[in-house]
Amino acid sequence: MSVTRCYYEVLDVARSADGSEIKSSYRRLAMKFHPDRNPDDTEAEKKFKECAEAYEVLSDPQKKQIYDQYGHEGLRGRGHAGHNFNTMNVEDIFSMFNDILGSQGSGIGGGRRRRQVRGYDLETDVEITFGEVLAGTERDVEFDRLDVCDTCSGGGAKPGTSPETCGTCQGQGKVAQQGLGGMFRMVTACPACDGRGSIIKEKCDDCRGRGRVSVHRKLRVKIPAGIHHGQAVRVAEEGEPPVPEASPTGEGQRGDLHVLVRVAEDARFERDGDHLIYIVSVAFTQLALGSTIEVESVDCAHDLEIPSGTQTNEIFRIDGAGLPDLRSGRRGDLVVIVRLAVPKKLTDDQRELLEEYAKTEDIPVHEAETSFWDKLKGAVTGS
Repeated sequence: MSVTRCYYEVLDVARSADGSEIKSSYRRLAMKFHPDRNPDDTEAEKKFKECAEAYEVLSDPQKKQIYDQYGHEGLRGRGHAGHNFNTMNVEDIFSMFNDILGSQGSGIGGGRRRRQVRGYDLETDVEITFGEVLAGTERDVEFDRLDVCDTCSGGGAKPGTSPETCGTCQGQGKVAQQGLGGMFRMVTACPACDGRGSIIKEKCDDCRGRGRVSVHRKLRVKIPAGIHHGQAVRVAEEGEPPVPEASPTGEGQRGDLHVLVRVAEDARFERDGDHLIYIVSVAFTQLALGSTIEVESVDCAHDLEIPSGTQTNEIFRIDGAGLPDLRSGRRGDLVVIVRLAVPKKLTDDQRELLEEYAKTEDIPVHEAETSFWDKLKGAVTGS
């Protein structure tokens, strides 16, 4: 009995994942299990098809809603079962995969895809700190990519030999198949030559007939100031050349390298857009009598005046002490929340003084004030 895996498990995302997370995870997994990277690996091809099926459902808001509520049976029961990717030829789902990767042509199946002579994009990631978000930085990134084999110039044949014209497709690289009793005609990649139009009898020793070899690359990438967690820096044409089926010699446009940026958490701050939220603990006497305290921002310290009578959870703003906007460079603010620090232990003298003070206290009862979270929201948004 065939069991369909949970689509969220297939794409390795949480049920709360948004569209961009689902798309990013699908792109990563589709690259990982792509048949070009895993020749003759039936398990990788199966996972490639599973990812495509899961993405088709989870990327469609209507199908996703039905699936979240009723699961696989819900989709089948409402006429949204979608394609069965496990029974399709892998080339038939390239068009959807290419849409996700930015119309990177596989050169397989139809004239439209053959004209899109572009290689695959690649993705890697780096981690930076808030300080590097403030100033901008550079990172060395290392990654592997497929390049044209120098030995055979991408043709796949052993030097001194030539591929032979495929007898199945007569060099066309595609064959026609009839379906539903001849009601329609579907053109697919030739199974004998994998869409190349020729068959390599004597394969190149270096690339084993694939026309591509794996190379290791190291680049220095500039990370702009103000970048946010999850954003990516695109390095043009550092991806892969077009696949051999589209351009054996690699002529055409390379794909791009996308460097995904992860901003490390900082125990001192919470980030809200370009603003930073900083919580500082102060003593009762500082709140009651007023004082000047020192608060940190990413790059320096600031003096903050606390008026007498300040209440715990009061919010202050230091203009321009946050992080820069990615486009304008204008810095956000540092939002400071002051909180009362209650000592866990008192000396005898402190206890005696507080007991005397307690006899004089007359705390008035106030009507309900604006909630702390409403105050914080107003402080961050500036309203």
